[in-house]
Amino acid sequence: MRQTLSEKNADVTVMIDRLGRQAKSAAGVLALASAKSKEKALRLAASALRCRSAKLLTANAADIAAAKEKNLSAASIDRLKLDPDRIEAMAVGLETIAGLPDPIGEIMASWPRPNGLIIQRVRTPLGVVGVIYESRPNVTADAAALCLKAGNAVILRGGSESLRSAQVIAEAITEGLLKADLPEYAVQLVTTSDRAAVGALLQLQNYIDVIVPRGGKSLVERVMVEARVPVFAHLEGLCHSYVHQSADIDKARRIVVNAKMRRPGVCGATETLLVDRKIAPAILPLLAKDLNQAGCELRGDAETCVIVSQVIPATEADWSTEYLDAILAIKIVTDLNEAIDHIARYGSHHTDAIIAEDKQAAEKFLTEVDSAIVLHNASTQFADGAEFGFGAEIGIATGRLHARGPVGVEQLTTFKYKLRGTGQIRD
Repeated sequence: MRQTLSEKNADVTVMIDRLGRQAKSAAGVLALASAKSKEKALRLAASALRCRSAKLLTANAADIAAAKEKNLSAASIDRLKLDPDRIEAMAVGLETIAGLPDPIGEIMASWPRPNGLIIQRVRTPLGVVGVIYESRPNVTADAAALCLKAGNAVILRGGSESLRSAQVIAEAITEGLLKADLPEYAVQLVTTSDRAAVGALLQLQNYIDVIVPRGGKSLVERVMVEARVPVFAHLEGLCHSYVHQSADIDKARRIVVNAKMRRPGVCGATETLLVDRKIAPAILPLLAKDLNQAGCELRGDAETCVIVSQVIPATEADWSTEYLDAILAIKIVTDLNEAIDHIARYGSHHTDAIIAEDKQAAEKFLTEVDSAIVLHNASTQFADGAEFGFGAEIGIATGRLHARGPVGVEQLTTFKYKLRGTGQIRD
């Protein structure tokens, strides 16, 4: 007999509740686990992942085939795709995180009080982390590794497009945990593609301590609206590169092409290019040529269309669109102040860059642009935890509470106070 929708939802809720209970129990063990055992688990997981390379490629090929049947964009398929180099990069990422200093137990500050009490602020795990993400399979490995290193249990809910790949990666992580004598439920993957699983996770306040969403605008908005647990906000990557009038033209050309076209589908890809009016006639034809040769579609304001005839006229919607594709919006601005104002109006507080030789202008941009990551003379595609030396990241948090920017091992911890006395009592 076919199940009704309410029966299916009930089954999903029961499953998610079970994962939550198991994760809570595992978190208690992980909080006390030694740095050595966590490092061992991650190194063994890296080895297990390499051993599963052929199996993972087969699973990923099935994911890719299904994605093509759904007519997903080329950029979406690129985010989904694995090859031997990307699998090796995942394994190296696990080993890199394994080798990071263990944050748990770190004394963040210590001070004496006049009454003789000694107070310490000590880093501790968050507990259970729920990670909801879309199609990139490597997030499964990165999120599991970061949470484990920080002493947290994690429940992973990836996108349906990458479920086959994620299951193989999760198998490797579980093997590492078991061989290191750590609880297998420290890392759990939600194995259903039913969207009800997301809703159930967001209601799991008795077991989950924080939710980290990583994906498109609709996913993040749903999480922010429905979650009954704290959320590390990760809004869309509406990133800007601004070419100041003092920019070195050759440097700007290299940076802009990389910022847009290295991987157009990542959240750190530049979506809008702002160009100072004084330099626009000289640099825009060169940038348009470079970007067209790289396969990028250009949409520009009226001034841009006059300077470069092959540019498609932009609409108001282009300034607030995260394309995640080989499309770039271009706007000419009067000066640095207008560039900052444009970013404040249309940006998502993610990652924004200035290309300039004028250091004073660069410092003004870095100070006044209110984004989690701001860069001078560098590609916005450096918005990546590995590039920050974090080993990897779960996502780029764009909120202001607890974590901002790449969410790595340290950002997945909290702290408590330890007070040591000699018999003090309070008057």
